[in-house]
Amino acid sequence: MKKFLVQSQGKSWQANLNKGVDLSLAIGANPKSASAWYVNPASITPIKGKGFIGSVAAGGSVNFRDITFNPHGNGTHTECLGHVTPKVHDVNKLIRDHHLIAEVKTFKAKKEESSFEAGTFDDVIHLNNENCPFQQGTEALILRTLPNSRDKRFKQYSNSNPPYLSSSSGAYLNACGIKHLLLDLPSVDRELDGGQLINHHAFWGLPENPRYDASITEFIYVPSEALDGLYYLNLQIAPFENDAAPSRPIIYPLVEI
Repeated sequence: MKKFLVQSQGKSWQANLNKGVDLSLAIGANPKSASAWYVNPASITPIKGKGFIGSVAAGGSVNFRDITFNPHGNGTHTECLGHVTPKVHDVNKLIRDHHLIAEVKTFKAKKEESSFEAGTFDDVIHLNNENCPFQQGTEALILRTLPNSRDKRFKQYSNSNPPYLSSSSGAYLNACGIKHLLLDLPSVDRELDGGQLINHHAFWGLPENPRYDASITEFIYVPSEALDGLYYLNLQIAPFENDAAPSRPIIYPLVEI
């Protein structure tokens, strides 16, 4: 058994590296892949030109293909505050802490009248001190929503008004010192909110107290077998120089020692 010693704020845990759980949704040229924000499915096409084709199956010597996708709308991605600032900061440069103590928490959204659209009822998740306290040492929140069917991995969210966090949730997580938020939804904010993005701004402390080293990871999937509690999180982010990049968060069970 491969084990790893994790220490934070005077506490020690042991992580079982043989029991990692990959939370990412793959990006591929499958029209049934999970998507949001009205983007097209990712496309993967062989390069062609001057007698060359980047497909072994089509007679080429190698597979050599272009990939087109949107990091916010196709698959699991991690974003930095550059997502909502005039300057497009690079997530690859700002998010350098990839080894974290994370806590998985499960919530069910509550149906309530929308504050954005009269006569509409939204599914809203409230995070506060009463229903979302954190254990000592927690640096990241991994939010799983119910129901948690595996079909969630292929859901098309565009124009569906999916669940989102209450307008005070981002500020609460900021106040708690949670630097990294991961959730199985396309956004922390409502699909159509008039461009306010309240939780994005509050979580990152914008504009007064920007948290350059904080991140939001969207479009994950947390299997039901991964019970609520503490984990060691390896937040792997592809080195794209953009406000968001594809990512692969992997969690490992922790045992306090």
